[in-house]
This record gives sequence, C-alpha cells and structure tokens, in this order.
Amino acid sequence: MYQGKNKAITFSYDDGVTQDRRLIEILNRYGLKATFNINSGLLDRPDDFLMIDGKKIGHAKVSAAEVRRLYQGHEVAVHTLTHPNLTELDEQEIVRQVEEDRKNLSALAGYEVTGMAYPCGGVNNDDRVAQVLKEHTAVRYARTITSSNSFAPQENLLRFNPSVYHLDWADMEKMADEFLAMQAETPQLFYIWGHSYEFDINDTWDRFEAFCKKISGHSDIFYGTNREVLG
Repeated sequence: MYQGKNKAITFSYDDGVTQDRRLIEILNRYGLKATFNINSGLLDRPDDFLMIDGKKIGHAKVSAAEVRRLYQGHEVAVHTLTHPNLTELDEQEIVRQVEEDRKNLSALAGYEVTGMAYPCGGVNNDDRVAQVLKEHTAVRYARTITSSNSFAPQENLLRFNPSVYHLDWADMEKMADEFLAMQAETPQLFYIWGHSYEFDINDTWDRFEAFCKKISGHSDIFYGTNREVLG
C-alpha cells in the first residue's frame, strides 16, 4: 500500500533541462510529485539544443547551484554522469558512470540518492547491467523506457517499466480514466515518464496541465516520488 492507499501516481523526467522549471511549477500547483533523473557531468550547459522534426528545441541544462532549490519536494535521481548507453560499457565504466553521478547528485541534493533512470533510447538496459547495479552500486530502483501499459506491481525494480510515455497522449489519457475509476483492492501504480523539453515540440504545455488538473486531488490516490512509491 501507498501510505494506506492502494492507488498511487508518480512521474519521472530525464536530463535535468531548464524546462523542468516550468514543469515543476505545474506539478506543484496540483500537488503532484516527480523524480528528476540528471546527468551531473552535463550540468551548467546553457546553450544545448536538439533538432526535432525540423525544429530547434532547447536542451539547456540546469545549473548545479540550483539543483537543491529547484527540485525541492521532488526527487533527484541518477541518469549517469554523461548519458552513455550502459549496455555498451564494461563493468568498471558502468559503475563509474552510475556511482560518480549518484555521489555528485547526493551532494547537490543534500540526501542520499538511490534511484535511477537508464539513459539513451532504444535498447538501453539488460540483465547484465541490472546485475552490475545490484552488486556494485547503491542504486535501488532503475526505470527503463519500455511502457508496461499496466498499473500492476513489478518485482524487478532494477528494470522497472513505466506505465506510459507522456507523449503517447491517447494511451496516457485512456489509462488515466481507467485509473481514476478503478476501485483498487490491491496496490496499483500509474507511472508516467518523459522529458520536459518535449512539451516545447508542439507546445503541449496547456494540454499537460489539463491532464495534471484532472488526475490531482483524489482522496483515494497517493501522489509521490519514485522513491516514495517504489521504496
């Protein structure tokens, strides 16, 4: 159970980009909680951008100095030091990428960081990497990018699959309706992930805020960070 409730909602956002500032304003407005997965080796890069669908989208990183204040009330978690695909690295480099990032973020956040999201798209995790995390790091849960399309609990927290990706709007909104209507007799978790800069691609900030308003404020739902719902 989630603090006495059988239903919980959590969010997870990657890369530590400056759009997180606007996202956090929205989440705070509706009492929602998220985990922000950050590459500490890429902080303080104000000029980064991506080209997506022919558009120049800002991918500037937040500053190290603002991490504790900006993410207060939410959770900071590992996204590796420099965003490599861990499946392509040897054991020693996996540990370095994860543990250096974790220690850096712990110092910045002011508490022991124990969560993680795997970096890179495509096949970005496997059993070997998960075993390295288990045996040689202090990470206790790690999110993939593979949607489960489910609210059911999962046993393997080091390869945890989110419910849905936030730009799969139809799926996300359908699942929200199902989740809100559900009379849960066992623990059920609605886990949503993405990148805050993606709201800039088609200016879907208002649509996301409407979604947040819809799912917020329900007395039978616990709203928590990944750490609070996965432990």
